Amino acid sequence: MRYNKKRQIQEVRSMRNKMEKGLKKMKQKGDGFFADFKKFITKGNVLDLAVAVVMATAFNAIVTGLVKYIITPLITYATSGVSIDEWEWVIREASTDAAGAEIPKISVQYGLFLQAILDFLIIAFCIFLALRIIRNTERRLNAKKIAEAEAEAAKKKAEEDAKAAEAKAAEEAKAAIEAEFYANVREQSALLREIRDAMGRK
Repeated sequence: MRYNKKRQIQEVRSMRNKMEKGLKKMKQKGDGFFADFKKFITKGNVLDLAVAVVMATAFNAIVTGLVKYIITPLITYATSGVSIDEWEWVIREASTDAAGAEIPKISVQYGLFLQAILDFLIIAFCIFLALRIIRNTERRLNAKKIAEAEAEAAKKKAEEDAKAAEAKAAEEAKAAIEAEFYANVREQSALLREIRDAMGRK
């Protein structure tokens, strides 16, 4: 009986330890999540996203105004006064049945679809131009940085070559001085030997 009670106590302690570990892991995950969210907020990504949404909304309004107030009237004028948003293919005209109830018209409004396509093409073209300008600017900046780096490397190499040439010239000059010194020593030694020999013969 005591053994079973002791075993039950151990099992309870084991379960409690497991629960504490699980809660600790959950807390760590939660802390990590909120820490990442805090980093996301403080890095300014949300602000950039909000600015992008506002700019996209304003740009969409500009494109819609361009299509509605400039392009559409020109197309209407070219098509004898028929607005592009009124272009449709009527499948069934509106009518009334025998009981006098109105039967609505059924039509395919391809004019509105073409207008949406026109909006999309204008937006896509503007985005393409913006990306092209950005890429060309980045390419020029990168080319400038590469040219500056190459010029700096060439300057550094020229300085290193000049230092190496100076060091080589200094070594050659030192070697020439040493050679001249040893030549003078040998000449003086030979002269002293001749004097010694001459004095010995006397």
